Amino acid sequence: MATGAPDGELIGAGRAADVYEAGTDRVLRRYRTAFSAEPEAHLMEYLRTAGYPVPRVYHADGRDLVMERLRGPDMLADLTRRPWLAARHARTLAHLHDRLHEIDAPAGLRQAFGGGGAVLHLDLHPANVMLSDQGPVVIDWSNAAAGPAGADVAMAWLIMRTSEVDSMSIWLRAASGMIRSVLVRRFGHHVSADAGPYLKAVARARLGDANVRPSEAARLRSLAADSDPAAGQS
Repeated sequence: MATGAPDGELIGAGRAADVYEAGTDRVLRRYRTAFSAEPEAHLMEYLRTAGYPVPRVYHADGRDLVMERLRGPDMLADLTRRPWLAARHARTLAHLHDRLHEIDAPAGLRQAFGGGGAVLHLDLHPANVMLSDQGPVVIDWSNAAAGPAGADVAMAWLIMRTSEVDSMSIWLRAASGMIRSVLVRRFGHHVSADAGPYLKAVARARLGDANVRPSEAARLRSLAADSDPAAGQS
């Protein structure tokens, strides 16, 4: 695929990639740095065949990935508009984790956190769950690996506890501590895997992510030192 400027309109941007229109029913996800999207595409097709909710993949080449366009907000955006749904979204997120961890990892998927047989998303938090008209769909599989389910839960817990949300309105920022606490606590209550044994190792891995901001890194170090994921306290 050409690496020049995409023809479609920019419709979304994350910390590592941008999303553009690619016709009426497709989007182009383009990573900003050198990256092969092909392993991500293969895994998504594997998961789709296994019945897990992921976007349909049409094409992958270099840092470009063309997928079906999903209609609806992501879970984080929905929380900014309807924060009273935090408990419901936490249950949905926990269910998505549990469903994923029941799927055997395909041959060749990289191993992480001591290895294991489950598929790990390693970035499965509200911003990566699209609330489509056909139900929740999980996006952004670039960090996926095979390993212990608890490591995936630990990563989600740490991200939800430490990450800054740029899109929040001023009034929601004031209430974000309470909303975050409800989301994290309910998620920890409903998800099956135990994050505790993996928290420190996952925090160290997260600290090595170039997209983590200094303020987030400080919170990660603090949580890795003394927090219990089951408690979900602020």
